[in-house]
Amino acid sequence: MAIRLPLICLLVSVTAIAADLTPERYWNSALPNTPMPNSLRHLFTSDFTDEKSTNVQVGKGGVNVYTGKGKHGGGTAVNVGKGGVHVDTGKGKGTHVSVSGGKGHGGGVGVHTGKPGKRTDVGVGKGGVTVHTRHKGKPVYVGVKPGKNPFQYNYAASETQLHDDPNAALFFLEKDMVPGKAMNLRFNAEDGYDGKTAFLPRGEAETVPFGSEKFSEILNTFSVKPGSEEAEMMKRTIEECEAKRVGGEEKYCATSLESMVDFSVSKLGKDHVRAVSTEVAEKNAPMQKYTIAAAGVKKLSDDKSVVCHKQKYPFALFYCHKAMMTTVYAVPLEGENGLRAKAVAVCHKNTSAWNPNHLAFKVLKVKPGSVPVCHFLPETHVVWFSY
Repeated sequence: MAIRLPLICLLVSVTAIAADLTPERYWNSALPNTPMPNSLRHLFTSDFTDEKSTNVQVGKGGVNVYTGKGKHGGGTAVNVGKGGVHVDTGKGKGTHVSVSGGKGHGGGVGVHTGKPGKRTDVGVGKGGVTVHTRHKGKPVYVGVKPGKNPFQYNYAASETQLHDDPNAALFFLEKDMVPGKAMNLRFNAEDGYDGKTAFLPRGEAETVPFGSEKFSEILNTFSVKPGSEEAEMMKRTIEECEAKRVGGEEKYCATSLESMVDFSVSKLGKDHVRAVSTEVAEKNAPMQKYTIAAAGVKKLSDDKSVVCHKQKYPFALFYCHKAMMTTVYAVPLEGENGLRAKAVAVCHKNTSAWNPNHLAFKVLKVKPGSVPVCHFLPETHVVWFSY
């Protein structure tokens, strides 16, 4: 009893804290006056999450966790209350409960239900409570050959990318952003997986290895075969995160929503900040001709912004960079099939530090620093700005 009571007090207190630190609640706490774009909200409900439900309840009696297929048949219930830790596991499910306070464990309670790669993990420790229901295996990679990221400006474009990358069509000149202008566009270029890759909670994302020196460990973590196209895609993303900055650019690879919020707020402040994304009325809309609507273009911000580009990786990871001398626009578009889009465009006034062979210069046939270069944001990308 002398050991159990302090443990239960710790559980009740840290779970109350953890309830306030879910990614969505973290956003609301840090940015109470800033709506979350749908592009980010959708990354909490994707194919990366198992269809089985997981419920966590925190009350005066302690912590109650239930994971199963709807009703209490075949699920696992974990109850932590005044009586200690009680586990009720359904038929055919393996459950491991560990209560530790020694060195190397961080202290607290860890519960693992089901087989690795297809299970629910519940951890209670000094950092709070983490509940994560794993996908059956992992997101399925569809074999998109990795290419240079057109939204990083120190890379040269290949001829293949110039002709085959659908993002090439997203670049245009600021002078062409007028009502009636038509462009062939696609806003949902495939990110390499058959479904949306989801955010990991920051506490979990920080435990996942990341970096070139840990690449073998990363491949092992995600069960990716060395030398495969998926491995090359992941390697490219890591290299881009580690690449040198362009000019005075400040950049950061955010592995969680919380870290994206922190970086953006650190550059723009938390007061009067907005985050917006392109919105298309139809999911998986094909490449087609769009015309800038008569309602016209609206300038949202001038001078500086933080743009976060979703990367090709097994979980949601964003390459964010603070861009100076930029203008953010909202551009209403009408597709030739009647489809409407609320596009977000970013115009860079100074491109003199970009690679002279960057994709934008090849597409637009202009030289670095000569004219403002603009690009629409794909649906999964986000731009932050002050207003």
